[in-house]
Amino acid sequence: VPLQASGGGLVQPGGSLRLSCAASQGTLSNYDMGWFRQAPGKEREFVATISWSGWSGRATYYVADSVKGRFTIFRDNGKNTVYLQMNSLKPEDTAVYYCAADRTRSSSADWYKYDYWGQGTLVTVSS
Repeated sequence: VPLQASGGGLVQPGGSLRLSCAASQGTLSNYDMGWFRQAPGKEREFVATISWSGWSGRATYYVADSVKGRFTIFRDNGKNTVYLQMNSLKPEDTAVYYCAADRTRSSSADWYKYDYWGQGTLVTVSS
């Protein structure tokens, strides 16, 4: 499923951004969705993941400890889009952010379990 990530940019410390991950084909509610980030010279890092139960009509999610209380992941199945709301941004949040889809629905924090990836969107937190 082709994924398109957007919403990155330059923001001051303490500011907010909302990233979007949309699919022009396929139905994202059939996948667990994840956000990962990679800073220069560092390994790819898990940020958040969200699943969807068509049976219950509810999503479950969890986020990395490093962003807990500041970042929220949510999805709008009607728009076929997943979002990452980032508040209280810190310089250490600077990275390229990637969205990804997991067809096995493992709700994993492991990047290699995701099958499809967006192109990445750069977030820079700096004064």
